[in-house]
Order: sequence, then structure tokens, then C-alpha cells
Amino acid sequence: MPEVLVQERTQVVGRGVPRLDAEAKVRGQARYADDLAFPGMLYGKAIRSARPHARIRKLDLSRVLAHPKVVCVATAADIPGKNCVPIIYEDMPLLAEEVVRYVGEPIALLAAETREDAEEAAQLAEVEYEDLPAVFDPLEAVRPGAPQVAVPSAAERGNIFNHMVIRKGDVAKGFAEAEVIVEGEYRVGYQEHAYLETQGMIAVPEDNGMAVYGSLQCPFYVQRAVATVLGLPLARVRVVQTATGGGFGGKEDVPSQVAAMAAVLAWKSGRPVKVVFDREEDILTTSKRHPAVVRYRTGAKRDGTLTAVEVEFYYNAGAYQTLSSAVLWRGLIHAAGPYRIPHVKVDGYSVATNTVPCGAFRGFGSPQVIFAHESQMDELARRLGLDPLELRRKNALREGDETATAQVLTESVGLLSCIDRAKELSRWEERQRAVAEFNARERFKRRGLGVSTVMYGVGLGAKAPLLDKAGAYLKLEADGSITLAVGNTEMGQGAVTVLAQIAAEALEVPLSAIQVAPVDTARVPDSGPTVASRTTTVQGMAVLDAARKLKAKIDRAVQEILGCPKFVVEGRAFCDPRDPRRRVTLAEVARWMWVHNWDMGATGWAEAAPVDWDPQTGLGHAYFVYSFACHIAEVEVDVLTGETRVCGFWAVHDSGKIVNPKTAWGQVAGGIAQGIGYALLEELPTNEGRILYPSFTAYHIPTAQDMPEELVIDFVEAPYSGGPYGAKGLGEVPLMASHAAVANAISHATGGRLREYPATPERVLSLLEGQGS
Repeated sequence: MPEVLVQERTQVVGRGVPRLDAEAKVRGQARYADDLAFPGMLYGKAIRSARPHARIRKLDLSRVLAHPKVVCVATAADIPGKNCVPIIYEDMPLLAEEVVRYVGEPIALLAAETREDAEEAAQLAEVEYEDLPAVFDPLEAVRPGAPQVAVPSAAERGNIFNHMVIRKGDVAKGFAEAEVIVEGEYRVGYQEHAYLETQGMIAVPEDNGMAVYGSLQCPFYVQRAVATVLGLPLARVRVVQTATGGGFGGKEDVPSQVAAMAAVLAWKSGRPVKVVFDREEDILTTSKRHPAVVRYRTGAKRDGTLTAVEVEFYYNAGAYQTLSSAVLWRGLIHAAGPYRIPHVKVDGYSVATNTVPCGAFRGFGSPQVIFAHESQMDELARRLGLDPLELRRKNALREGDETATAQVLTESVGLLSCIDRAKELSRWEERQRAVAEFNARERFKRRGLGVSTVMYGVGLGAKAPLLDKAGAYLKLEADGSITLAVGNTEMGQGAVTVLAQIAAEALEVPLSAIQVAPVDTARVPDSGPTVASRTTTVQGMAVLDAARKLKAKIDRAVQEILGCPKFVVEGRAFCDPRDPRRRVTLAEVARWMWVHNWDMGATGWAEAAPVDWDPQTGLGHAYFVYSFACHIAEVEVDVLTGETRVCGFWAVHDSGKIVNPKTAWGQVAGGIAQGIGYALLEELPTNEGRILYPSFTAYHIPTAQDMPEELVIDFVEAPYSGGPYGAKGLGEVPLMASHAAVANAISHATGGRLREYPATPERVLSLLEGQGS
């Protein structure tokens, strides 16, 4: 055990701080966590490891506690519950106790009177380390004799957290039948979430419990984490979401850690504690998209018919599991792409290294393999002399086909329609000729066209079916307004609008009548995490269930009031069709129900359709439904500098019924921007586990100037019978498809094959020089 020196100052602290007036401000309007202030609030700060792998020999916090504005410090010994941030596994401690496994791992906490005091005091901590061998590359981490990083209880063997497989058909037979075989290795690095506000949480002691306010995607994850570290039952922890300016997966798992930090300090001090990262700390220490090495073999007949695919990929999970097993699983299921392939072999590995733990990011493990499988399709088309769009069309999944996991698709398969519509909107053949003419004419610029087609399993699938559920509560107020409470969160994706639309449509009332309540775990049902593009589909069905029940009550009340079995709805009024002058407003109906002591609320519930998947073979019903997309990109490359710009983009999606076309358009446009950043710009160089340049000065994200001059977005609707009004998921799909289309367009323009992200000017120049082909 390390030597821990803490000379506690005598202090009188209060337990059971009453609910404060600031809470009313949270409920009255959406507020960012960093804007909130509670009376007596302290500012929390983590003291973090400076080493990638080391044993803690001594931790001296006496100078920290001697700081006049520091109220308390906390080490692992001060955690009243379990020293663990539970996500899927329980391998990650809140505070490292004996060994640190990555640069930036929290070792201790402090709370001070101001943020500046907290920052200053954190520098006073003295930590003595005994360095241990470290490993940073997943391929090196799986070699015999590699330093042991993974906590053994969370790993299958050595540093392999998880190894997952798909075994469909006979791959050897499939390659024997192939007339052309294409092989390739592809690499991608980190992608930073770049959400608007950094990670931030406030913990407020309450009578017998703790309240937490913050920027987050999954309030019930946070509730579980805080209850775990405090040793409290869930009923004594409540979590309130404040305004969340984008999550992209980064607000899924990390807020549990941040909230737990704040809660431990609040518990010890008896005062509210705010923990908000600055941007540097956020980039250095929070989850990213998993870096990956992906190896492919693709076999086909000369006419382009796919016969076999073999894939081996390694995801750098970082020091702890967090969500890596689920990320790996989605990568596995999507590795073969949206194509009919009789013989499939996939091996996926998530590997522990001495780097910052990776986690959820929009697309959740699929963009890495999509880069590879779509590059393979373009290489195959080139080798066969086929049009890349037509090659995809030839092999595209249709109703009645089997996916790579042998799941038969029985409905809502709009991939062919996406391809045909994208071809039409882009004027594909005409554009191909225009690009060829441009390249023949221009000396210092070259253009290229790229295509990608993708499928996306909606919801959590067979990896986490117990979480794929949702609840909703609708209440008709006495004045005719309607309150909707759900457990899924709004983070800029338009969920509040879409869910209110579903309720309004089912209730036959104007959208303005619906008010969506703030998410508070004490007041809304656990609706699973706001991830996996599931909110419209699963949460929407729960809202629809509640709305239909409430509508039945309203209808019975109208029948009683008007004395007629049937009526018509006009705006907020209900009319007797026999005498239109006899009408009653929704407000009058609500008042009548209230006076007559009717139950004016209704609960709704929804579960995702059953799934069934065999981990031994990787076969089965992996997801209840899939969304599809086809993207086409046109890029222009400067042959002197290697600079690339996207000058045209055409995106067509099948996400079932589009509930709100405007917000859907925005989702796709945002995903295209994020995909352009992934393919062209975003890079986080590291050295021995340290992120070298943790700022947006060095980490470039796309701006409006990086968006294409011509941007066309459209939807084809293949309705899903299990979704509200036929809707299915959309949110993650645009990013998944966009980057691969850009990558293929670069390869077309340069004549070389892009095999590593991002396509920096240096890499593009090497392609032009033939070094990367």
C-alpha cells in the first residue's frame, strides 16, 4: 500500500443541506452546469497521475490541505462506498490506490473555495512513483511478454479485454470461389468529441442523499455511479440533467466519473461541490474514439458478386474497459458492411494499453471498420473495372437477404432506394464525366468522387437487450396544457421536439400544448441510455403508448360532456358533428376531468423487439431493425500542397418515417461535418501515452468553411412497423457514411489508396507521389 500523508484540519460540516433555491432556476430554464451556483458551493479538482504506468509509493497531500482556501481532500480511503466507476465492468477505480495505468488517472481530490484556489492547490500535491513497464500500441500489447495493463478480472486473457467473432459459412470455400481477392490494412487514430461545454457536474447534499446536476446523456448511469461510490441506495441519489450542448457519446460514460468525484467531495465537506474540467483537462483525460488497426480480405467473382470477407481488427481500448466491449461488438456486427456475403469470418479484439480509456463516440465502433470495408469495395471496383456505385448496388442487402450474422431482413430495408436516389441527385454519370474533364484540363488540381453505403443496427441490440426499454408519463394539466416526462435526454439532437410531436399527433392536439419536463431521475422512468440512435424509436413508442392511453381518457370525457358517442377535433376544440355549435375546448375538458376527480395522467412503456445472438458463432438476430444510407462526395486536391477540400456532397438516408424533416436534415448535415473532420483534419498526436497538444489550436475541427458548396440531403422512407409512425434511428448514421465517401474520393483523385486517417496534406502528397498506393 502506498504511504498517504494527510493532516486533516478540524472543521464543522453540515449534513443534509436542504434543497436550495437554485434548483428552481434549473427547473425553470435549461442551464449549463458551469453557470449554476449554489450557496456555499466549493470547487473540486482532481490530482492526476503524471506517469503512464507506475506504482504509487507515497502520496503527500499535507501541503494541499494547508492551503488556506482548501476545505477538504479525498483519497481512495475516503470513499464511503466502493472505489469504482461502474459502467459495464467494474475495473476502473474512481481514485487510483496502488497503481496508475495512464497519464491523467485521478489519484486524489480536493475542494476549495474558488476554482483558482483549487487549481493552485492541486499543484502542491507530492507523489512518489515507481515506474512500471508500459505499452501504448494494441498490437504490441497482445504480444507475449507485454506489460500487463488490464485488470485481470476485466480481461479474457493478458491485455485482451474481449475477443469477439463471426463465423458464417466457409471462408476458405468462399475465397476458393473468388476470381479476385483484395487485401488491405487500415489505421485510424483518436477522434475528440469537441462538445460545446466541457465535462461538468455539481453534487449537492440533500437529506439522507445526494442530488447531482450536470451535462450528461445518461442520467441513470450517473445515478448508479454516485450510489456506488457513496454506498447509497439508488432512491437516495437523484440526477438532474442541465443543458447539454452535444454529447456524441462523450457524455455517456465520463459523466459518471465526474459526478462521482463531485459527490465524494460533497459527502465529505457537507457542501455543494462543482467539478468542471477546462478544455485541456477534458481533452487529456476523457474518452475518445478508439484508435484501430483493421485488416481485410475481400473476395469476388469477375462480375462483382461478393463471395467472402475476412476481417481482423484491433481497438485500442486504453487502460480500463469502460464501454469498449460494447463498442467492439458493434464494430464486429458492422464489419462486413451492408452487403450479401455468403462466407464471413471476423475477429475483433479490444486491447488494454497505458493510454486514456476510450469510450462511446457517434457510430460506436462502426466508423473504423466502415473506412476499411468501403475502401475495399472501391479497390475491388477498380480491380474489376466496375462502377463503384453499381458494385455496391449489385451486392446491397434487400428484404429477405441475410446479414453477416445470418439475420434475415424481413422489413424496412431501403438501401437500394438510397443508392438510386443518391445516383439521381448527384447526376452520377454526368458528374463522372465532369470530373474526368476537370482532371484533363487542370494541371495543379485534381478532383475525385467517392461513394459509401452503410447499415446501422438501431438500438442496443443483443449486446445489451436489458437496457433497450423506455418509459414515459403524460399528464393533462387542469388548464389543458400537457406535461410530458421521459428519461431520455436532449443534447441538441432535437429529441424534445420529436417526442413532443409524437405525443401531439397521438393526442390530436397542437404541438404548442406539449411541455417536456426536465429530466430528473426522481421524477421520470428509467428509459435506458440516450445512445444508439434509439430515442425516436424506443422512447417514441413509450410516448405513443402513454398518449394513446391519455387520449382514451380524454375521449371518454368529451363523450360525457357532449353527450354523443362520436365527435370531431378542430384545433383545441371537440365538436358534435350533429351540431357544430356544440363544442368544448381542451381546457374545458381538462377542467371537467379535474372537477370530477378523474385520473389525468397516463404512463407508457416500450421495449425493443426481441433479439437473439450466439457469441460463440457471432450469428443471430443482432438488432431489431437497421437504418441505411448512401453518401457521395466530390473532393478537390491541390497537387502542390496536398490540401483537400470537399466541394460537393449528396446524402440519402433510410431512417423510416422522418418525424421532423428539419431536425433530421440538421442531424445529417452535422454528421457530414463530423465525418469530414474525421477523414481530413482531426488528429491527436501522442508520445508514450501523453496527448501532446490538448487544445483546439492544434486539434482542428471542421468549420462552416470546410462544408461543401453543394450539399444535398434527402430521405427515402422504408417504414418500420415497430417504430412510432414507422420511424427508426438516424442520429449516428450520417457520420458513419460521410467520412468513408470522402476517403474514397481522395483515393480516386490521387490514384493512390488512402489507408490511414486523417488525410493530412502530407499523406495526400505521398499518395500523389505513389508512395501510399
